[in-house]
Amino acid sequence: MARSNSALVKTARVHNPDATRQRVLGAATVEFARLGFAGARVDAIAERAKANKRMIYHYFGSKQALFLAALEDAYGDIRSAERRLNLQHVDPVEAIKILVTFTWDYYVKHPEFLTLVNNENLHKARHLKQSEVIGQRRGAFRALVADILKRGVQSGVFRPGVDADQLNLTIAAIGYYYLTNRFTNSIIYGHDLMVPAALKQRLAFNLETILRMIEAR
Repeated sequence: MARSNSALVKTARVHNPDATRQRVLGAATVEFARLGFAGARVDAIAERAKANKRMIYHYFGSKQALFLAALEDAYGDIRSAERRLNLQHVDPVEAIKILVTFTWDYYVKHPEFLTLVNNENLHKARHLKQSEVIGQRRGAFRALVADILKRGVQSGVFRPGVDADQLNLTIAAIGYYYLTNRFTNSIIYGHDLMVPAALKQRLAFNLETILRMIEAR
């Protein structure tokens, strides 16, 4: 007799540990972004992921390890998306424009990333300090902007002496603060900072700010 659809789904989950792990990570990201590390519950993550709670502990070991895995997965996603831009083959000025626009768009489309990072900062990076993966990835990430700056200086479009790490931090900061403080600042400035026109205006300002910082005079 043919097995029911539910039985087939259950069997697929048993024999597809990678899919189960990714489903758990996705559910964990949602719960941690909603409630923070302290507020999120493994029971709720298991229910959202349609996974057995014991299986979560089998894959990740603890709630702390699951939170770290969610952080690593979130950082891995944005770094992978950056690599797919292939900026090493793009004119330096255009490469900076693409990177600033990408960073802004990514933050707008992935508010859970900002929330996870905020929460980990509340914990003074206690979990991220234990990560081996983040250390392995940081070299390529830092080298990306350094290479763009170097090529720009060589072609005469960027001024020398711009620190690549400081520029990376500034590109992140001018989008990060706007979005993480969007609720309070919408009240302070008297208009909704998240309507399309406001987002477009902010991106244009971000681009102008970054380019004015690094362009050769």
